[in-house]
Amino acid sequence: MSNEQHRAGFVNIIGNPNVGKSTLMNALVGEKLSIVTAKAQTTRHRIMGIVNTDDYQIVYSDTPGMLKPAYRLQRDMMSFVDTAIGDADIILYVTDVVEKPEKNKEYIEKLQKLECPIVVAINKIDLSDQQKVMELISFWQKTLPPALVIPISAKEKFNLDSVLNAVVSKLPVAPPWFDKDQFTDKNMRFFASEILRERILENYKEEIPYSCQVEIEAFKEEEERYDISAVIYVLRDSQKGIIIGKSGSALKKTATEARYEMEDFFQKKVYLTVFVKVDPDWREDKKELRKFGYEE
Repeated sequence: MSNEQHRAGFVNIIGNPNVGKSTLMNALVGEKLSIVTAKAQTTRHRIMGIVNTDDYQIVYSDTPGMLKPAYRLQRDMMSFVDTAIGDADIILYVTDVVEKPEKNKEYIEKLQKLECPIVVAINKIDLSDQQKVMELISFWQKTLPPALVIPISAKEKFNLDSVLNAVVSKLPVAPPWFDKDQFTDKNMRFFASEILRERILENYKEEIPYSCQVEIEAFKEEEERYDISAVIYVLRDSQKGIIIGKSGSALKKTATEARYEMEDFFQKKVYLTVFVKVDPDWREDKKELRKFGYEE
């Protein structure tokens, strides 16, 4: 296909925490690129997933859930959202049948002023009934009149074809932005750190996952395996003790589960070593946050 007919564009996925943005992007891309857990604020970065055919290239961006920042890390997370709103060819706004539709009104007001096409995906309709879904469709059609409103279930992969068709129909005519064999903008170190962080989110309670940051210190490709060395940073000594657990049992469980997931993701054997260090300022320190890829 010639470049005169080829379509390409940035489809940026935004919405409140826990509405299923990451589940939706993973389903649309066909790869597990974003962490999916029941906890809010799971996504911290802007992660791109790229879908290629001969006719088009869709560059999806998963973004952190919209919130009022309490510390510098969260301010940086929201800057990813603001950038995504500003540079989108298409906005894919994800809401669900559970949240109050008017939550984070200032972001809805930003969307009302945008000139780019908007697709509203009402997620988790498998948890609702037809009348409630119809009421939500009506609400969003009135709130964002130019938008296309589509009821879906990302988890059940229901009606995702309608989302894809809507996105493709609104893509601008343009040559591809990335190589056609590329499916993300992130490197293997990033996914190794996210896999380990996902296990922390699943295995520890309360504030512990939000106090942790993972850094991959070494990532070496050997003939038979990857040798990966990771550091989990926490804010306090007491958190270090919880992460490690009695006789190291909690850390061993988390590291073992992460290793299995890495082997599945990378399709190669992994030798993983994990250390825990205390860094009381990592969520507020500009230099530290830049090292972890947050400061733009």
